[in-house]
Amino acid sequence: MRILSRATLREFWEQANYADSEQPLMAWYDEAKHANWQTPQDIKALYRNASFVGNNRVVFNIHGNKYRLITAINYKLSMVYIRFIGTHADYDKVDAKTV
Repeated sequence: MRILSRATLREFWEQANYADSEQPLMAWYDEAKHANWQTPQDIKALYRNASFVGNNRVVFNIHGNKYRLITAINYKLSMVYIRFIGTHADYDKVDAKTV
């Protein structure tokens, strides 16, 4: 999969409060980059706790569910768009279907 954009993840983990997210986000990035997701079931096979919230949005639990990563996935183009990364409190303030 092609992921847009790694810089969004890096900007998040470079913040002092979220430095502990670097390794889990890098692990997710590496797995997603090498994946060939054709359907939501392909994602569920690897990430049992992933949530599908509509509008091709997938929510991943990062670092033991300390952080939430929202992506938009275009299966036909093999593209993953990073839409949001934040804490649970931050996640509760956004609409995962439209972010």
